[in-house]
Amino acid sequence: MHRKPDQILALVALAALPMLASAQTADPAAASPLTANVSLTSNYKFRGQDQDMLGNNDFAKTSAWKPAIQGGFDYAHSSGFYVGNWNSSVNWLKGNSVEMDFYGGYKFKASVFDLDFGVLQYYYPGNTAGNTTEIYGAATYSDDTLGSFTAKYSHTVSDDYFNYAGNKGGSGLDGKNTGYLNLSYSKEVFPKVTFKAAAGYTYFSSDIRSLGYKRYWDYNVGVGYDFGGGLSLTGSVQGATEQSAFNVIANPGVEINGVTFGQTTYSPNKTRFILTLTKTL
Repeated sequence: MHRKPDQILALVALAALPMLASAQTADPAAASPLTANVSLTSNYKFRGQDQDMLGNNDFAKTSAWKPAIQGGFDYAHSSGFYVGNWNSSVNWLKGNSVEMDFYGGYKFKASVFDLDFGVLQYYYPGNTAGNTTEIYGAATYSDDTLGSFTAKYSHTVSDDYFNYAGNKGGSGLDGKNTGYLNLSYSKEVFPKVTFKAAAGYTYFSSDIRSLGYKRYWDYNVGVGYDFGGGLSLTGSVQGATEQSAFNVIANPGVEINGVTFGQTTYSPNKTRFILTLTKTL
């Protein structure tokens, strides 16, 4: 699978729109409710799993180098309500090369916690079998000395969870009620240097588990450096457990007299070191 150039250009253009809007702000000293971001990453993992998987003849790519371009924008109203869009190049659904996320929610303060509740739609324009809708809730506690702690839970309300159940293909199975819990921590350990760590747990629906997939943990540990002016670089180690439960064929091998020789597999949960360069406006 190769990404379509027109789709990638559309992604870049979409990410650039908020930059133009920001540049037209009448009062540059005033904080704008509109922010934007653009990133380049060496490998896009979502919940510990590679999002660039399809190689020659649709067999799995095994390389650690799977670059992606990403970008989006957020609009935050003073009332606490917000909407946003985030996009990334991907390559795991045949016929699709772009992930588009649309979300909206409400943030507010409750005692020492910052709370956030909303809904998120994952949309894959080239192959909508992967489309997934989640509702989420998060709580963050921040302390200048201890750092920032966040707990977030996402719950699938669509009929399928990223095509795991194959619902749109007529499998008769359901991915609804799959849950995902994420715990994250961050702390500036030196000026401009921030330590980041996160762990997540995916709880599949019973229909998805009946296909052999297992509930699993994902992890993300790294350090970010702030260059100033909205430019930052993060290096992190990311991956997930239960790797063999998600194996796909990387090399079909050769069949001789009904016996296959040389077949190899690859797990999208494989641990990787990932670099991500981000520009925020």
